Amino acid sequence: MQVVSKPDPATRFERIVARVVPGRRGLQAWDALLRAHATLLRQLETDLENQTGLALADFDVLAQLAIAGGSLRMTELADRALISRSGMTRRVARLVHEGLVRRAHADGDARGIVVQLTKSGLDRLTVAAPVHLRGVSDLFLAKLDNQELAVLESALAKVILDCTFG
Repeated sequence: MQVVSKPDPATRFERIVARVVPGRRGLQAWDALLRAHATLLRQLETDLENQTGLALADFDVLAQLAIAGGSLRMTELADRALISRSGMTRRVARLVHEGLVRRAHADGDARGIVVQLTKSGLDRLTVAAPVHLRGVSDLFLAKLDNQELAVLESALAKVILDCTFG
């Protein structure tokens, strides 16, 4: 009886990659994007939390509310924020408990919930924003020239558009 050895996991995976992405076109760019994103978010999260006590996802919620003029429907906030929709309800509940936001019923729609930035939330955002923006500038913007930033913005906008509208 002959025993057929199975290929090791790396070989099996490489066969899949070769079949699905001929010549591995763009996979190094994809890997670099994922690793840069994860690395930047980890560092920005650490810096923001260490210097202000505010989590990056909390900062994002407060910033999205401020950008929108102080309030958003819960569904709109979930669409704009960098956290999952499922996590938004718990995050908003915690931010309400901390006094940084408040919930209200949407005008004319008792089922709709509006999340509003409080004065305390705006004060907290005002302290955290310079820390976060300095981090973005130092860790990302300063590493790329204007042409590289423009190409990156254009390429990523194209991907977002294609994913959003198919």
